[in-house]
Amino acid sequence: MVSSQTHTYGNPLQALTGTTWFGYVARTVLTFMFWGSGLSKLIDFNGGVAEMAHFGLQPAVLFNIAVIITQLGGSALIILNRWTWLGAGALAVFTALTIPIAHAFWTMEEPFKTMEFYTVTEHISAIGAMMVVAWKSR
Repeated sequence: MVSSQTHTYGNPLQALTGTTWFGYVARTVLTFMFWGSGLSKLIDFNGGVAEMAHFGLQPAVLFNIAVIITQLGGSALIILNRWTWLGAGALAVFTALTIPIAHAFWTMEEPFKTMEFYTVTEHISAIGAMMVVAWKSR
């Protein structure tokens, strides 16, 4: 009699995705947009401050620090799989807040309106990804 149960050793995809290192790689890639941006704002701190000022966020220095902490801290929590729900929640809220602040496509003229609209749809997908991370980390 043949068992209907699939064994990990019989399925290379399950064997790969079931490894600890795969989880770290997946969480690192998933959060790249956040930790990459956070590192950029940390390395070029004045550039990050200028970006905050450009979007009317004052005091720009404090906003830049808060963004760096949110992006790097949230990413680290997810990558390390510790308090993952908190990191995912922080990054999801952060991403949602960037839409009216930095991507207000509804106030723009074409072709920028369409380009920003697509950026917003990507942000909504990233929020969904953070929701999945929080859900699966329970």
